Amino acid sequence: MKNQIKTLFLLGILSAVLISIGGALGPGYLYGFTILALLMNLGAYFFSDRIVLTMHGAQEVSPEQAPALHRMVEELARRAGIPKPRVCTMPGMQPNAFATGRNPQHGVVAVTEGILRLLDERELRGVLAHEIAHIKNRDILVSTIAAAIAAAVSYLANALSFATLFGGSQEQEEEGEGSAASGLLMVFVAPFLAMLIQLGISRAREYLADETGAEISGDPEALARALEKLERGAEVIPAAVPQPATASLFIVNPLSGGSRLLALLSTHPPMDERIRRLRALRPRWQRVAA
Repeated sequence: MKNQIKTLFLLGILSAVLISIGGALGPGYLYGFTILALLMNLGAYFFSDRIVLTMHGAQEVSPEQAPALHRMVEELARRAGIPKPRVCTMPGMQPNAFATGRNPQHGVVAVTEGILRLLDERELRGVLAHEIAHIKNRDILVSTIAAAIAAAVSYLANALSFATLFGGSQEQEEEGEGSAASGLLMVFVAPFLAMLIQLGISRAREYLADETGAEISGDPEALARALEKLERGAEVIPAAVPQPATASLFIVNPLSGGSRLLALLSTHPPMDERIRRLRALRPRWQRVAA
């Protein structure tokens, strides 16, 4: 519940940023760029699963090809109360996984060859529960809304920069240099603020997926152990298909190993904090026997 409230709060701030920068240009700009952003992101929303799976070379596997994987996904989906997602595997030795699909009826869980080799069955079950939690919580929808608003902020900031540099309205000219300075400040600050809020939303949804996944599996320790292994694996094994645009989808950042500053701007929360929170959940649910 805490992470749900945090997400709504951050979406509210992001909307306020959009309204503020749109107000600086006028309602015509605000409506036009918001509609443009929504149209672009709705397209990405409806076709996101195909796009992402193709980008990472993911292939759907049948129950005959991966019986244990299908068995775990089916059991966890039943516990989560959602339809069984499609199951895909991806080439590459970096241990990682992600979920996509615009709603539970179109869910997809994808895992790398590396994660199947690295984790034991209990740990893999914890990871799959985390990914199914993303589908159950409709995180693709939340991230799409956030992206649409953030994109509109960026478009409006660009429009404002042109308006400021090449002359605004007569009213703005009468306001003088102070208005121009505030306009330029908004041009640079608003997109950066929108990016930070997007990062905050992404991190909140990761914490929520960890918590929901632990509830679905009834075994928070399994996911905590898996995250420890996955973090080390992502640091030493490069991603097979490095794609910064889709890094936020994965359970651990596939582009790990950057500077401390880049870590602050990561779409993923600190791994030690994720593990700490999971282990604090152990008293709530009876652990599955190792």
